[in-house]
Amino acid sequence: MKKTEFGNTASGKKAVLYTLENENGMRISVTDLGAALVNVIVKDKNGEEKDVVLGYDDAQGYEAGTSFLGAIVGRNANRIADAAFELNGKRYELAENENGNNLHSGPDFYNKRLWEVKKENSHSVTFALFSPDKDQGFPGDLRMEVTYTLTEDNEVKISYRGVTSEDTIINMTNHSYFNLNGEGMEDVTNHEVWIDADFVTKISASLIPTGEKISVDGTPMDFREKKAIGCGIDEQDEQLSFGGGYDHNWCLNNRGKYKKVAEATSPVTGITMEVFTDLPGMQMYTSNALEESCGKGKKPYGKHAAVCFETQYYPDAIHHENFEAPICKTGEVYETTTSYRFTSER
Repeated sequence: MKKTEFGNTASGKKAVLYTLENENGMRISVTDLGAALVNVIVKDKNGEEKDVVLGYDDAQGYEAGTSFLGAIVGRNANRIADAAFELNGKRYELAENENGNNLHSGPDFYNKRLWEVKKENSHSVTFALFSPDKDQGFPGDLRMEVTYTLTEDNEVKISYRGVTSEDTIINMTNHSYFNLNGEGMEDVTNHEVWIDADFVTKISASLIPTGEKISVDGTPMDFREKKAIGCGIDEQDEQLSFGGGYDHNWCLNNRGKYKKVAEATSPVTGITMEVFTDLPGMQMYTSNALEESCGKGKKPYGKHAAVCFETQYYPDAIHHENFEAPICKTGEVYETTTSYRFTSER
């Protein structure tokens, strides 16, 4: 474990960067500002180190950024239609921050807050956040913990644990942007992707699910056989046109069990990333609207500069009875784990 200063927040509080390294020489860095994943450094097929996640050089960058680079997103990731929902007969109003809908629970985002460091050791860091009743508009006091663990199998394991004082929505995710060519390098359209899903949730022009699951058969959404992202991203397809590329939720075939659900490979570096989760859905987002002018080393990040694999409950699930609901009841414990495991050809 290595701790270094990571700059000051606008309020004058000091942010800290925590770096973990395993016996293989893989390193990750996380910060208490937003509990964000800042660096993932792995060796490519030639033994050269590559940082494969987009990010910023300091706390000021993370405070100013608008694209959720490396962010922990909550209390509810993704979208809620009309920025409102009903639970136990009561209506809750949320902030409208995207086309009259609510995106990532904003605008008082969890990734702009300084999290408490509850536990740290040579292989993991646990961040904790208290989110009071009506925070962001959601009911119930929530005590959320996020633990990052770097394993000797080159796995970045992200574990979530939360308890609430009232029935509420909890749908946490990590919003890391991955580029297995190396962050700031060529775009990710050459990445070959596999997703274990037969269906995606159909979206409207405002990116809100209609409630229908549509088969990936014969569509650009079919990644059951590994293929390059660029193979279908520019096809004349209504669903792709709505997102300007891939920005959709895949209905995973894991049926609530923790298992491998996706894989991505860079043919340039030989780096492969496997995705494991116990959640029912995963949003693959190909950075269609990414415009960050000052990433790491002052590099600009633009369209298709990375790909996100955001594990989650389906977007807007609270409004669709046929979607598994992201409701955590009083007395229950919200627990879920997602991992990203890295290997490289040699």
